[in-house]
Amino acid sequence: MAESRSESGSEEELPSLSSLLELHKLSPPRPLSPDPEVVVVSSGGEEAEEVVLEEVAALRGRGAARGGAGSEPCWQPDGGLCASGDLVAPGSEGPWGDPVPSGGGCWGGENSVCGAEGPALPVGQDKPSSPLVSRASTEASPPPKKKRQYSQREREAVCQAAWERRKEREAKRRLQEEEKERKRALAKTLKAQRPGECQKYITVVLDPVLLQVEGGEQILRALEAANYSCVVENQAVPCSITWRRKTVSSQMGGGDEWTEEPNVLVLLGLGEFLSMAQSYKQKVDSCTEGQKMTLQSYVAHVMEKLPGKILALAVVGVENYFRSLGVQSKQRLQQAAVPGNQEEQRKGRKRKINDSGLELTRMDMEEALVDLQLCTQVQVSFFDSCEELGEYATMFTKAVAEAPFKREREDTGFSFYLEKRWCGGVKVDHSGKGLLKVWNRQIQQFNRVSPAMAEAIVSAYPSPQLLIQAYGKCSSDQERENMLANIPVHRGEGVTATSRRIGPELSRRIYLQMTSHNPDLCLDFTG
Repeated sequence: MAESRSESGSEEELPSLSSLLELHKLSPPRPLSPDPEVVVVSSGGEEAEEVVLEEVAALRGRGAARGGAGSEPCWQPDGGLCASGDLVAPGSEGPWGDPVPSGGGCWGGENSVCGAEGPALPVGQDKPSSPLVSRASTEASPPPKKKRQYSQREREAVCQAAWERRKEREAKRRLQEEEKERKRALAKTLKAQRPGECQKYITVVLDPVLLQVEGGEQILRALEAANYSCVVENQAVPCSITWRRKTVSSQMGGGDEWTEEPNVLVLLGLGEFLSMAQSYKQKVDSCTEGQKMTLQSYVAHVMEKLPGKILALAVVGVENYFRSLGVQSKQRLQQAAVPGNQEEQRKGRKRKINDSGLELTRMDMEEALVDLQLCTQVQVSFFDSCEELGEYATMFTKAVAEAPFKREREDTGFSFYLEKRWCGGVKVDHSGKGLLKVWNRQIQQFNRVSPAMAEAIVSAYPSPQLLIQAYGKCSSDQERENMLANIPVHRGEGVTATSRRIGPELSRRIYLQMTSHNPDLCLDFTG
């Protein structure tokens, strides 16, 4: 009977098909859900209530999963649709266990409207076919930002700032380019000064008169054989040679610039040189100023025409002249030995000397050269042949070409002269070979310390560390100061060998230098 009663009750309480279709037409469209839709119809019986409770629990789980969507279920009085689109019968419980209101009620968001006439619709939506609007979508979006309008003055200020930045970038780029050009020009200049390269930038200028005298042709051939550039131009001093150096320029397309070298080489004829030396002898013998030109007056005349130049003189055939004088003197002695010809030979010899006026001895010439060097610092070079003169001109040109490089290399920054072996230093390899020489050199830097004394100290203490350790073993400062005093110093070998001691003075100075922390301490007052 219970089954029949439930069946009769379900037939009475089931909604009609037309009402279901009407509800379906009024419900808004919704997107497909991955979960199956559930339609629950309440029959009022116990079994139906259990089914409804199970379905409501399933709906509650799906509603919790869909809570982020912002939509809530809405209930109609005669049964209807929830937010998920499911139909719920009247009198059953909602998704949260609440009974469905019978007089028309609603569970939903603020934007949902429920009534007796149909399903819930969003606020402001007239057509039921529109989709439900979530709570997040109903929030008003921020208005778009308006583009700022700049005034004329502000635009000018911005343009001026951009122009200033551009000028700064261009100025910085120009400075960088100038620095690169300067470094490139310096590299070219240094390369042009190196041996082997400097000869390409030197041009030898020969006087036309030089090519007409003896030795001039040999000079030109020797220079051309050495691949030097030679030109023939009129010079301020006849028979002179000067040099020009091409200046290395970093500018593209710039013309060649030439600078005059300060050196001048003048070729003196043999007769002219002997005449000047003879004039000096006559000046010294008579103690009066002669009318003829001497070597000193000739150099002064040349320096007036070439101020600031470094003068050098060259003479060919002087030794041949003195050899001929020796041969002539022997011949005169032989002729003097023949009787009857002595008086005639004496008169002929005097007449020849008076005519030539060049009876000059080697001693007379040396005196004239010494006077010239002391007064003018000008030296005279002598050559036996024109071939030697040509080689000398080539060597002179090479020295002029390499002069800037040698001056740069010898510029060590010290105001005193350094020997080559000291400038080169001591080479020390990875194995430590050479450290003993470094230690020896350090000791020799003390005043009045000879290599033999330094060698004696190094032999006793081969390293500074050993010397410091020996100082640490001493019991007093007095003992430390005199620790090196009795080291013997041997000098010489064999019968000339001598021996002495280091002495307390040097021992004290070395001790102070090795242990003192005062950088201004004076080790030696006597110098």
